[in-house]
Amino acid sequence: QVQLEESGGGSVQPGGSLQLSCAVSGDSRRYCFGWFRQIQGKEREAIGFISSGETRTYYADSVGDRFTISQDIAKRTIYLRIMSLKPEDTAMYYCAAELGRCNYNRNQLQATRFDYWGQGTQVTVSS
Repeated sequence: QVQLEESGGGSVQPGGSLQLSCAVSGDSRRYCFGWFRQIQGKEREAIGFISSGETRTYYADSVGDRFTISQDIAKRTIYLRIMSLKPEDTAMYYCAAELGRCNYNRNQLQATRFDYWGQGTQVTVSS
């Protein structure tokens, strides 16, 4: 079991960037950590994921190439950097965890695979 806490959201102008953090606590077994977002009125959608202790990542095609997931293993923190923010990026951003190594294919992008969720951090992009 793990606990997740997101931070780093806020208001930013279009074209700016943000780095969101997901602090992980709890047991140290291998997990797959994912980033998701939920735009108002839409389903929660995956951004991508990374396995604990690894550098390999996988990103959803639908979110383009403006997102980078990384981790600081020592700090037990998962990062999501968003570049060139657009108003359409306004959403609640969540990190999530599933026990075990990520399956590096698009099936891992399903939110229902993930058992543990943070409470989210709001990103608002506006002029």
